[in-house]
Amino acid sequence: MASASSTSARSLFADSKMRLADRVQVNVNNISSLARQITRGSKSSEILMHSARNFAVQEQAMENSENNLKKMQLLCVHLGYQHDSMLKSALQLEEIKEQVCAMQR
Repeated sequence: MASASSTSARSLFADSKMRLADRVQVNVNNISSLARQITRGSKSSEILMHSARNFAVQEQAMENSENNLKKMQLLCVHLGYQHDSMLKSALQLEEIKEQVCAMQR
């Protein structure tokens, strides 16, 4: 009986040892999975920060472009005024030429 009991104890010990080894393996796998998730999480945070930074830069560039467009629109208006003034001066120049010719006759 002692040998049956010792065989049974050895069997239980071997089973316990196998279950313990399996649990250790599962825990190691879970830890490595957790480490991968943490690494991915930190990379996503970096990507998110990079995207936010780029968005802020683009927003500033858009504001600068809008300001430049407003300035260009104002310049176009002023160029229109100058064009009108030049046309008026050209017409007056023609009138003056005619007056000078009339005076020379």
